[in-house]
Amino acid sequence: MYDIIILNYNALMATISVPLSAELEHRLDTLVANGTGSNRADVMRRALEKLAEDEAVNAVLQAEREPVLRGNLDDLLRKFD
Repeated sequence: MYDIIILNYNALMATISVPLSAELEHRLDTLVANGTGSNRADVMRRALEKLAEDEAVNAVLQAEREPVLRGNLDDLLRKFD
């Protein structure tokens, strides 16, 4: 059963090719060597997940800075006319 789950999981993954500068390739290999991920693909997946998390946090923080409007909707709309 475990092998089937892993095979199904891998079957759902897409493979992409992304050109990297020499510096980014070196950073990627350094992260693998330091154990951040088990291989280049793992490091890239982790980086994308971290970026998505950071973007979600930034969206929440931005929303918290937005002005809050309270009161009767009709009264509020008249203020914008």
